[in-house]
Amino acid sequence: MELDDCLTFATEHPICYMATQEGDQPRVRPLLLWFADKRGFYFMTMSPKQFSHQLHVNPKVEVCFYNGATELPEAQMMRLTGAVELLDDAELVRKVCEERAALEGIIGRPLEPIAEVFRIASGETRFWTLMDILKEPELEMLRF
Repeated sequence: MELDDCLTFATEHPICYMATQEGDQPRVRPLLLWFADKRGFYFMTMSPKQFSHQLHVNPKVEVCFYNGATELPEAQMMRLTGAVELLDDAELVRKVCEERAALEGIIGRPLEPIAEVFRIASGETRFWTLMDILKEPELEMLRF
């Protein structure tokens, strides 16, 4: 397994689930990958959300990308564990706001002042299929 395999899988299956921690309570929510490249896996959120607060308090996360298979033998997922890096990059914020402009109609206010871009630039990842159901400790892991 190479990083390119992980980038491709995440890009092809951008709806994922990200787990954060709030106190002693795990929190999981669906999230849309913005893009992934050799620099990391990029996402966005909005600063008023509890999700943003959780990332600021504890940047450690785990993400699960799933291929969407409805038949178990075809199911594949990629787990990605790392710490988020909140990016202070006005150009990235402008770009994500352009690409996700529809959110302004949903939230009823301009997106740019509250948009936050973050990435997971390093961590570890592994793939899983049904054939691996009892083999998790043996799965190949990639540190990136």
